[in-house]
Amino acid sequence: MASSKKKLQGLVAATITPMTEHGEINFSVIGQYVDYLVEEQGVKNVFVNGTTGEGLSLSVSERRRVAEEWVTKGRNKLDQVVIHVGALSLKESQELAQHAAEIGADGIAVIAPFFLKPWNKDVLINFLKEVAAAAPALPFYYYHIPAVTGIKIRAEEVLDGIQEKIPTFQGLKFSDTDLLDFGQCVDQNRQRQFAFLFGVDEQLLSALVMGATGAVGSFVFRDLSTLWSN
Repeated sequence: MASSKKKLQGLVAATITPMTEHGEINFSVIGQYVDYLVEEQGVKNVFVNGTTGEGLSLSVSERRRVAEEWVTKGRNKLDQVVIHVGALSLKESQELAQHAAEIGADGIAVIAPFFLKPWNKDVLINFLKEVAAAAPALPFYYYHIPAVTGIKIRAEEVLDGIQEKIPTFQGLKFSDTDLLDFGQCVDQNRQRQFAFLFGVDEQLLSALVMGATGAVGSFVFRDLSTLWSN
């Protein structure tokens, strides 16, 4: 895989976790999945164990194995494998972050904990900071998806000064329909070269107009890959 210093942009496939009819993870097809994305869709970046991949419904050991398989099968084929390591438990999230670094992933992303919710920006950033510190060499992305977490802290507020607290912070996966919030994230951070990855497929064209640098989605359209071909 390419160096993690390369900016994450363009189309990023939010991968499913393939299962057998008995509810076990079907690791044997992940290699074929990689080939399909690269050869048929022209997509070379993946977001593993996120919402589409049902990461929070898997055990820690299952998440580790899925991450390992994507990194292994994607070697010399995929540009970037970003692993979602968010969990309700800080220690589990740190374990997954450290594991992602050990296996050679290109970045990690974290969703906000949503059972005992952070009640303000500072509490949320402290959680994210502790996870990022477990993998200090990996680019870190905040995964903003308030419809799932129930956390109403605006992404624009979270990004304000975040790199001072989390030096490895590289960008945002924005999975919300609040385009005003997204636009403010872009406008207020243009000089920072963050990755602004939009995660609501139905609003992607609007997000592109507002400055999205990439898209993480379940629906991959090959024709869109030309938008970031350069």
